Amino acid sequence: MRVLVTGGAGFIGSTLVDRLLADGHEVAVVDDLSSGDHANLAGAERSPRFTLHTLDVRDPALTGLMAQVRPEVVCHLAAQISVRISVADPVRDARTNVEGTVNVLEAARAAGGRKIVFASSVAVYGRPEVIPVPDGAATDPRSPYAASKLAGETYLSMYRALHGLAYTTLVLSNVYGPRQSPDGEAGVVSIFTDALLRGEPTVVFGDGSQTRDYVYVDDVVDGFTRACGPHGDGRRLNLGTGVRTTDRELHSLVAAAAGAPDEPRPAPPRLGDLPAMAVDPAPALDALGWRPRTDLVTGLKATVEWARSR
Repeated sequence: MRVLVTGGAGFIGSTLVDRLLADGHEVAVVDDLSSGDHANLAGAERSPRFTLHTLDVRDPALTGLMAQVRPEVVCHLAAQISVRISVADPVRDARTNVEGTVNVLEAARAAGGRKIVFASSVAVYGRPEVIPVPDGAATDPRSPYAASKLAGETYLSMYRALHGLAYTTLVLSNVYGPRQSPDGEAGVVSIFTDALLRGEPTVVFGDGSQTRDYVYVDDVVDGFTRACGPHGDGRRLNLGTGVRTTDRELHSLVAAAAGAPDEPRPAPPRLGDLPAMAVDPAPALDALGWRPRTDLVTGLKATVEWARSR
């Protein structure tokens, strides 16, 4: 199968690329390398079945590139992912996440693509009434980032109805694992890991009771590979564990994996932070045969070992 991965030099994207190549597929990556790391593709570049195209997903040249590559499936992960940036500059966010997504869809349609697998976010649910968030839950975006992701989902549905382009939307909970950058606001696991290995202070906001649903990157990638097939068409599926872990519990687990003191500094709660989030992954089992297989302790150990080796 020929697969094109947008954002393929990123944390999740590059891990997906490695998995697709290991499964014997031909893989093309589109990434402008503005946030992705070329080094993440070092292993992939040794494969004759891999190509890298340094291109912004908004670029009109994407249509010609897709016509050349003719991917059967496009895994669309390229995005502006910072909620903070989206609030400060919603136009920039929309240009990448809405305009970019429409450009990807139109290029895939013109090239005769079969399916889009789209990376969405739990942010589309806003403050859900039920946790873990069930299948078919109402959406309530509360940031430009969340709104742009939901807009992408709407365009997917329209392209399926209008052009017959199949899709599966994968709503990702808090993904962690090797290659995740500690820079920026996302990725608290990598932020804790980097600071603890350097012997630098760490911070837990509020009373540390906020909960999140942490899912290991290899498990998420498995969901993407399964969605590349005929299953899950026209569905939004949650990829998470359904397990809630508090910020304070997470710090203790990362500290134990790193062999570092479990002594975070308290800080005032951040405005707008959700008190709790987790998603129900059961529909993904029914639709894709997918389930999370990596428990948090095992995943954190692998993440810390990778960070220590850098």
